[in-house]
Amino acid sequence: MAQPTFLSRRCFLVREDVGHPAFDWRLDAAVDCGRLAREVLRLDAVDREEMWALLLSTKNRVIGLAQVSVGTLDASLVHPREVFKTAILANAASVILVHNHPSGDPAPSPEDRQITERCAAAGKILGIPLLDHVIVGRDRIESLRREIERQAASR
Repeated sequence: MAQPTFLSRRCFLVREDVGHPAFDWRLDAAVDCGRLAREVLRLDAVDREEMWALLLSTKNRVIGLAQVSVGTLDASLVHPREVFKTAILANAASVILVHNHPSGDPAPSPEDRQITERCAAAGKILGIPLLDHVIVGRDRIESLRREIERQAASR
């Protein structure tokens, strides 16, 4: 049985589908990301914003999780370099960003939209597309996938 490879306390990767509950997941929709965020990362139970990069294989299976940022009650600093650093090391085919809003309201902020746009542009350059940015609230999730697709079509 393969064990996860720990790059730091906030990032781990695996080459086989065993060793961590997240590596049994295949992500096909935003609702899958929301469930993983709640059940594995416990993002609905933290009191600060946390952003995670879900690193995916070509078949949308989770091959790595990377905590990109821990912020404050209502903000989190994120730069594309932190998002894609571990994606490159993991040989990820694509990335999904997921973060929580401790207020319980998953409506995207202007900053959420801005980091989504910047990461989508960086991912395009690197050949590691950003598939979605999912925001977890108390009772629902919000997906920015349509905005990512709209930006890609306009370029």
